[in-house]
Amino acid sequence: MISFDLKCGQGHSFEGWFSDGAAFTAQTGAREITCPLCGDSDIAKALMAPNFVAGRSQRAAPPEVESESPAPAVATPDDATQTAVATVPGRPETAQLLSKLAELRDEVEKNCDYVGNKFADEARKIYYGETEQHNIYGETTPEDAEELRDEGIEFGVLPWPKHRSS
Repeated sequence: MISFDLKCGQGHSFEGWFSDGAAFTAQTGAREITCPLCGDSDIAKALMAPNFVAGRSQRAAPPEVESESPAPAVATPDDATQTAVATVPGRPETAQLLSKLAELRDEVEKNCDYVGNKFADEARKIYYGETEQHNIYGETTPEDAEELRDEGIEFGVLPWPKHRSS
């Protein structure tokens, strides 16, 4: 995995993790990466400090977002493309990004119907007009997600942070 500091055309900075440099190039060329703050897909690498590794140790793998359940898939009648974002503990913007993810979770739960592990079936029913259009969220397998993409059904996969402590 490789981490790049990224910047959108509006000047917002964020971080993205990729399997390699070619994956970044392919995703930016296909405009699959969008700014998590404004949705701009004009993305470029930002100036980064070099990361030197001493001795035989390797750079740590990207941190995982704590979750209570698998990352949900969310489909809306006019959903946007999927974007991956990872945060690094200790960076000043991390707390702000995690707070925004928690706000997003709250909005999804408030404005979408939870369909559990029947996400793929329900997304198809909406897409093919078998049921009225409405926003849904739930879980799906990677195989079902790939089939939905092959059918042209747009949806996103979100990091699902724990609920905020009350």
